[in-house]
Amino acid sequence: MNIKIYKSFPYQVLFLLCIIVSLFANYELTFAVWSLTLLVTVKRKYSFTIIQYNAIFLLILLIAIVSTFFNNTTPFLFIRDFTYLVKPILGLFIGYQLCRFSSKLGLKVMVYTGLAIAIMHLVMILFAVIEFRTLSVNLLREHGGYFSDYEIYILIILIFYKNLKLEISKNQRLLLIVIIGLSSFLYLARTNLIQFIILYVGLKGYLTFNKRSLKVILLVLVAVIVGYTAIVYINPKREGKGIQAFLYKIKIAPQEAFKTKIDKDDWKDFNDNYRSFENIITVKQVSANGNRAIIFGEGLGSTLNLGRKIWTNDHEYVQYIPIVHNGYMTVFLKSGLLGVSLLLIFLIFLFRQKKSDVENVQTINYLLIGSSVFLIVSNWVFLGLYLKLDNKSIIIGFLIALRELMIREHNSQKRIKDEY
Repeated sequence: MNIKIYKSFPYQVLFLLCIIVSLFANYELTFAVWSLTLLVTVKRKYSFTIIQYNAIFLLILLIAIVSTFFNNTTPFLFIRDFTYLVKPILGLFIGYQLCRFSSKLGLKVMVYTGLAIAIMHLVMILFAVIEFRTLSVNLLREHGGYFSDYEIYILIILIFYKNLKLEISKNQRLLLIVIIGLSSFLYLARTNLIQFIILYVGLKGYLTFNKRSLKVILLVLVAVIVGYTAIVYINPKREGKGIQAFLYKIKIAPQEAFKTKIDKDDWKDFNDNYRSFENIITVKQVSANGNRAIIFGEGLGSTLNLGRKIWTNDHEYVQYIPIVHNGYMTVFLKSGLLGVSLLLIFLIFLFRQKKSDVENVQTINYLLIGSSVFLIVSNWVFLGLYLKLDNKSIIIGFLIALRELMIREHNSQKRIKDEY
């Protein structure tokens, strides 16, 4: 029996590996796999778009490097922060370089990678339930994972499969939606819920401003307000289990990342609003170092002094941390207001996609627009593209390359029709 291996197969394996490795709490391994993948998949040509996006993150990194000369640090801290700030650049290039397929195969590679992740997550959840005999939200999230942005992207792709011209049978599509949808729900992640709503509204074309989109966005906001009001009325408790614990997290969400006064001696207030505490300390520390630090940041190797030791998800007590949950504040710490401005410029560029008359190309544009809006939220609560577990940079890079493939395929088909 002859076994035929297609030229694109190694790229499929590398794509799966780069996505999966980012989900494990081992950034050193992720950085090594991503760096090696970057080196072995270099392309001959790159579009202006991908260069433009990466140039923005490179400038943020360069500002942090220059700022380092005005502060004391160690080689270890410098290298550590360098790997953190270079991550979006690696991801965007990797995603772009790994898209070596037809657009049809490229979409399938994304979908089946999502299926593999969903199955892994469901198996881990099952083992956790069997081992600990509990449905505790906190325990299941600790052992199964806290979120999966990638699976939400795949759910959206499966819902809008016709617009993307994804060739898949009805039964197979429904099975994939059930498996990936169940896995996504069991993360019980507020950000994933927000992500799904934003991407869905984006794929409908309602994030491009006109009278119709404004009405839809207002209706969505009203629905969110009504839903949140209902949750507040139910008043889920902090000590609740299962879905009640998830509802409690939703109830405290509006104040968790925006609260300006926190009682550090009240452990409930401190834990529930820890993200806000990080933001307050970051602004105070950087501002105390003068205008240069405010504009250009404290550079690579800078750390935030929390004033006390806290227990982290990495299972260790720390007082000095190199990054915070908020991506804007992390960039502010390293590269100042100039770096934050560049990060906002990236979001604006990602949002401003040119309109296309080709349906699947325009759908990719809508997906990128939705990604830019979601990144506004993701940067505020989960570091955005800088998060160690994040793989959205790979997704965005892949989508940009996929769109270019779709345009070339469309133009090629058009030339053939014109000839005949």
